[in-house]
Amino acid sequence: MPSVSGTALVTGASSGIGATYARKLAARGHDLLLVARDEQRLAALAEELAHAHGIEAAVLKADLSVSEDVKRVEERLRNDASVTLLVNNAGIGPSKSLLTEDIAYLDRMVAINVTAANRLAVAAAQAFAQRGKGAIVNVASAVALAPEIFNGTYSASKAFVLALTQSLAHELRDTPVKVQAVLPGFTRTEIFDRVGGSFDAIDPARVMEVDDLVDVGLRGLEQGELLTLPSLEDISLLSAFHSARYALGPHLSNREPAPRYTANA
Repeated sequence: MPSVSGTALVTGASSGIGATYARKLAARGHDLLLVARDEQRLAALAEELAHAHGIEAAVLKADLSVSEDVKRVEERLRNDASVTLLVNNAGIGPSKSLLTEDIAYLDRMVAINVTAANRLAVAAAQAFAQRGKGAIVNVASAVALAPEIFNGTYSASKAFVLALTQSLAHELRDTPVKVQAVLPGFTRTEIFDRVGGSFDAIDPARVMEVDDLVDVGLRGLEQGELLTLPSLEDISLLSAFHSARYALGPHLSNREPAPRYTANA
Protein backbone atom coordinates (compact mmCIF):
# COMPACT_ATOMS: atom_id res chain seq x y z
CA MET A 1 0.00 0.00 0.00
CA PRO A 2 1.51 3.39 -0.97
CA SER A 3 2.66 5.66 1.83
CA VAL A 4 0.35 8.56 2.69
CA SER A 5 3.49 10.74 2.51
CA GLY A 6 4.14 9.68 -1.05
CA THR A 7 7.40 8.56 -2.62
CA ALA A 8 10.64 10.51 -2.34
CA LEU A 9 12.94 10.15 -5.32
CA VAL A 10 16.49 10.69 -4.07
CA THR A 11 19.43 10.98 -6.45
CA GLY A 12 22.97 10.21 -5.35
CA ALA A 13 21.36 7.97 -2.72
CA SER A 14 24.06 5.34 -2.29
CA SER A 15 26.08 7.35 0.24
CA GLY A 16 26.62 10.67 1.97
CA ILE A 17 23.92 13.34 1.89
CA GLY A 18 21.65 11.33 -0.42
CA ALA A 19 21.71 8.19 1.73
CA THR A 20 21.10 10.30 4.83
CA TYR A 21 18.08 11.97 3.23
CA ALA A 22 16.79 8.49 2.39
CA ARG A 23 17.15 7.36 6.01
CA LYS A 24 15.48 10.46 7.43
CA LEU A 25 12.62 10.39 4.93
CA ALA A 26 11.98 6.68 5.49
CA ALA A 27 11.77 7.35 9.22
CA ARG A 28 9.13 10.00 8.43
CA GLY A 29 7.05 7.51 6.49
CA HIS A 30 8.01 8.24 2.88
CA ASP A 31 8.30 5.44 0.38
CA LEU A 32 11.58 5.70 -1.54
CA LEU A 33 12.92 5.51 -5.05
CA LEU A 34 16.71 5.51 -4.71
CA VAL A 35 18.85 6.55 -7.68
CA ALA A 36 22.62 6.13 -8.10
CA ARG A 37 25.22 4.16 -10.07
CA ASP A 38 26.00 1.65 -7.33
CA GLU A 39 23.06 -0.75 -7.56
CA GLN A 40 24.41 -3.08 -4.89
CA ARG A 41 24.65 -0.34 -2.26
CA LEU A 42 21.25 1.01 -3.26
CA ALA A 43 19.64 -2.41 -2.90
CA ALA A 44 21.19 -2.95 0.54
CA LEU A 45 19.98 0.48 1.72
CA ALA A 46 16.50 -0.07 0.28
CA GLU A 47 16.18 -3.43 2.03
CA GLU A 48 17.43 -1.99 5.31
CA LEU A 49 15.03 0.96 5.29
CA ALA A 50 12.02 -1.04 4.12
CA HIS A 51 12.55 -3.49 6.98
CA ALA A 52 13.24 -0.83 9.60
CA HIS A 53 10.36 1.50 8.77
CA GLY A 54 7.74 -0.60 6.98
CA ILE A 55 7.92 1.49 3.81
CA GLU A 56 8.32 0.57 0.15
CA ALA A 57 11.82 1.18 -1.21
CA ALA A 58 12.78 0.66 -4.84
CA VAL A 59 16.05 1.29 -6.66
CA LEU A 60 16.81 2.75 -10.06
CA LYS A 61 20.39 2.31 -11.25
CA ALA A 62 21.46 5.36 -13.23
CA ASP A 63 24.65 7.19 -14.12
CA LEU A 64 23.53 10.81 -14.28
CA SER A 65 26.45 11.75 -16.52
CA VAL A 66 24.76 9.63 -19.22
CA SER A 67 21.88 11.30 -21.05
CA GLU A 68 19.82 8.14 -21.53
CA ASP A 69 20.03 7.32 -17.82
CA VAL A 70 18.91 10.84 -16.91
CA LYS A 71 15.92 10.46 -19.23
CA ARG A 72 14.91 7.19 -17.51
CA VAL A 73 14.85 8.98 -14.15
CA GLU A 74 12.93 11.85 -15.74
CA GLU A 75 10.31 9.41 -17.03
CA ARG A 76 9.71 8.13 -13.49
CA LEU A 77 9.26 11.68 -12.23
CA ARG A 78 6.77 12.46 -14.98
CA ASN A 79 4.83 9.19 -15.01
CA ASP A 80 4.82 7.96 -11.41
CA ALA A 81 2.11 9.96 -9.65
CA SER A 82 3.17 8.55 -6.27
CA VAL A 83 6.35 10.69 -6.38
CA THR A 84 5.74 13.78 -4.25
CA LEU A 85 9.32 14.78 -3.41
CA LEU A 86 12.50 15.09 -5.46
CA VAL A 87 15.77 15.31 -3.55
CA ASN A 88 18.02 16.47 -6.38
CA ASN A 89 21.29 15.64 -4.66
CA ALA A 90 23.58 13.78 -7.07
CA GLY A 91 26.83 15.57 -7.79
CA ILE A 92 30.59 15.26 -7.86
CA GLY A 93 33.22 17.57 -6.45
CA PRO A 94 36.65 18.71 -7.64
CA SER A 95 39.93 16.91 -7.06
CA LYS A 96 42.20 19.93 -7.66
CA SER A 97 42.27 23.50 -8.92
CA LEU A 98 41.06 24.39 -12.42
CA LEU A 99 44.61 25.08 -13.56
CA THR A 100 45.58 21.44 -13.04
CA GLU A 101 42.23 19.62 -13.32
CA ASP A 102 41.48 17.16 -16.13
CA ILE A 103 38.97 18.98 -18.34
CA ALA A 104 37.19 15.72 -19.18
CA TYR A 105 36.47 15.33 -15.47
CA LEU A 106 35.09 18.87 -15.41
CA ASP A 107 32.81 18.02 -18.33
CA ARG A 108 31.46 15.09 -16.32
CA MET A 109 30.96 17.38 -13.34
CA VAL A 110 28.89 19.75 -15.47
CA ALA A 111 26.88 16.84 -16.88
CA ILE A 112 25.91 15.65 -13.41
CA ASN A 113 25.82 18.86 -11.36
CA VAL A 114 24.18 21.03 -14.02
CA THR A 115 22.64 19.16 -16.95
CA ALA A 116 21.11 16.29 -15.00
CA ALA A 117 20.13 18.49 -12.05
CA ASN A 118 18.40 20.91 -14.40
CA ARG A 119 16.51 18.26 -16.34
CA LEU A 120 15.24 16.50 -13.22
CA ALA A 121 14.29 19.70 -11.41
CA VAL A 122 12.36 21.03 -14.41
CA ALA A 123 10.66 17.68 -15.00
CA ALA A 124 9.62 17.53 -11.36
CA ALA A 125 8.37 21.12 -11.43
CA GLN A 126 6.26 20.46 -14.50
CA ALA A 127 4.85 17.19 -13.15
CA PHE A 128 4.17 18.48 -9.64
CA ALA A 129 2.52 21.64 -10.94
CA GLN A 130 0.13 19.50 -13.00
CA ARG A 131 -0.60 17.27 -9.99
CA GLY A 132 -1.06 20.25 -7.68
CA LYS A 133 1.36 18.98 -5.04
CA GLY A 134 5.00 18.13 -4.45
CA ALA A 135 8.34 19.50 -3.29
CA ILE A 136 11.76 19.86 -4.88
CA VAL A 137 14.94 19.96 -2.79
CA ASN A 138 18.00 21.00 -4.80
CA VAL A 139 21.27 20.38 -2.97
CA ALA A 140 23.61 23.23 -3.94
CA SER A 141 26.58 24.46 -1.89
CA ALA A 142 27.63 27.47 0.15
CA VAL A 143 30.29 28.15 -2.50
CA ALA A 144 27.46 29.20 -4.82
CA LEU A 145 27.60 32.44 -2.81
CA ALA A 146 31.42 32.61 -2.65
CA PRO A 147 32.84 31.14 -5.88
CA GLU A 148 36.26 32.72 -5.48
CA ILE A 149 37.14 30.46 -2.55
CA PHE A 150 36.83 27.12 -4.36
CA ASN A 151 37.19 25.29 -7.67
CA GLY A 152 35.52 27.46 -10.31
CA THR A 153 33.60 24.80 -12.25
CA TYR A 154 32.22 23.25 -9.09
CA SER A 155 31.25 26.65 -7.65
CA ALA A 156 29.66 27.65 -10.95
CA SER A 157 27.70 24.40 -11.09
CA LYS A 158 26.27 25.05 -7.64
CA ALA A 159 25.55 28.69 -8.49
CA PHE A 160 23.53 27.31 -11.41
CA VAL A 161 21.54 25.12 -9.02
CA LEU A 162 20.90 28.10 -6.74
CA ALA A 163 19.73 30.34 -9.61
CA LEU A 164 17.56 27.55 -11.01
CA THR A 165 15.89 27.07 -7.64
CA GLN A 166 15.17 30.77 -7.23
CA SER A 167 13.69 31.01 -10.72
CA LEU A 168 11.60 27.84 -10.30
CA ALA A 169 10.21 29.19 -7.04
CA HIS A 170 9.11 32.32 -8.88
CA GLU A 171 7.47 30.34 -11.69
CA LEU A 172 5.73 28.03 -9.19
CA ARG A 173 4.59 30.85 -6.89
CA ASP A 174 0.89 30.33 -7.74
CA THR A 175 1.03 26.56 -7.17
CA PRO A 176 1.25 24.47 -3.98
CA VAL A 177 4.65 23.10 -5.08
CA LYS A 178 7.50 23.86 -2.65
CA VAL A 179 11.05 24.52 -3.82
CA GLN A 180 14.18 24.68 -1.67
CA ALA A 181 17.91 25.00 -2.21
CA VAL A 182 20.11 23.61 0.56
CA LEU A 183 23.57 25.21 0.65
CA PRO A 184 25.91 23.03 2.73
CA GLY A 185 29.37 24.09 3.76
CA PHE A 186 31.99 21.44 4.52
CA THR A 187 30.10 18.25 5.37
CA ARG A 188 31.56 14.97 6.57
CA THR A 189 30.79 12.56 3.70
CA GLU A 190 32.70 10.31 1.29
CA ILE A 191 33.05 13.01 -1.37
CA PHE A 192 36.56 14.10 -0.32
CA ASP A 193 37.81 10.53 -0.29
CA ARG A 194 36.41 9.92 -3.76
CA VAL A 195 38.42 12.75 -5.29
CA GLY A 196 41.56 12.10 -3.30
CA GLY A 197 41.15 14.93 -0.81
CA SER A 198 40.98 14.94 2.94
CA PHE A 199 39.47 16.78 5.85
CA ASP A 200 42.84 16.78 7.60
CA ALA A 201 43.70 20.35 6.62
CA ILE A 202 40.26 21.74 7.51
CA ASP A 203 39.43 23.10 10.95
CA PRO A 204 37.06 20.47 12.46
CA ALA A 205 34.92 23.32 13.81
CA ARG A 206 33.97 24.11 10.20
CA VAL A 207 32.88 20.59 9.22
CA MET A 208 29.23 19.67 9.83
CA GLU A 209 28.09 16.11 10.42
CA VAL A 210 25.86 14.84 7.63
CA ASP A 211 23.02 13.90 9.99
CA ASP A 212 22.90 17.47 11.30
CA LEU A 213 22.96 18.87 7.78
CA VAL A 214 20.01 16.80 6.59
CA ASP A 215 18.01 17.46 9.77
CA VAL A 216 18.43 21.19 9.14
CA GLY A 217 17.53 20.78 5.47
CA LEU A 218 14.28 19.01 6.33
CA ARG A 219 13.40 21.56 8.99
CA GLY A 220 14.05 24.36 6.51
CA LEU A 221 11.73 22.67 4.01
CA GLU A 222 9.01 22.35 6.63
CA GLN A 223 9.42 26.03 7.49
CA GLY A 224 9.04 27.04 3.85
CA GLU A 225 12.59 28.31 3.36
CA LEU A 226 13.64 28.92 -0.22
CA LEU A 227 17.34 28.96 0.75
CA THR A 228 18.64 26.95 3.68
CA LEU A 229 22.14 27.83 4.92
CA PRO A 230 22.68 25.26 7.68
CA SER A 231 25.41 27.19 9.54
CA LEU A 232 23.76 30.62 9.40
CA GLU A 233 22.35 31.86 12.73
CA ASP A 234 21.88 35.56 11.93
CA ILE A 235 19.20 35.50 9.23
CA SER A 236 19.49 39.26 8.83
CA LEU A 237 22.75 38.65 6.94
CA LEU A 238 20.87 36.70 4.28
CA SER A 239 18.14 39.34 4.22
CA ALA A 240 20.75 42.05 3.67
CA PHE A 241 22.28 40.00 0.86
CA HIS A 242 18.90 39.77 -0.86
CA SER A 243 18.18 43.45 -0.27
CA ALA A 244 21.44 44.40 -1.98
CA ARG A 245 20.62 42.09 -4.87
CA TYR A 246 17.13 43.53 -5.29
CA ALA A 247 18.53 47.08 -5.14
CA LEU A 248 20.48 46.31 -8.31
CA GLY A 249 17.26 45.42 -10.13
CA PRO A 250 16.38 48.83 -11.63
CA HIS A 251 19.96 49.21 -12.87
CA LEU A 252 20.40 45.89 -14.66
CA SER A 253 18.88 46.98 -17.96
CA ASN A 254 18.38 50.53 -19.27
CA ARG A 255 18.47 52.16 -22.70
CA GLU A 256 21.26 54.57 -21.83
CA PRO A 257 24.73 53.58 -20.58
CA ALA A 258 25.54 54.59 -17.01
CA PRO A 259 26.93 58.15 -16.91
CA ARG A 260 30.11 56.91 -15.22
CA TYR A 261 31.11 55.39 -18.54
CA THR A 262 30.25 58.43 -20.67
CA ALA A 263 31.01 61.49 -18.49
CA ASN A 264 34.52 61.96 -19.85
CA ALA A 265 34.04 60.47 -23.28
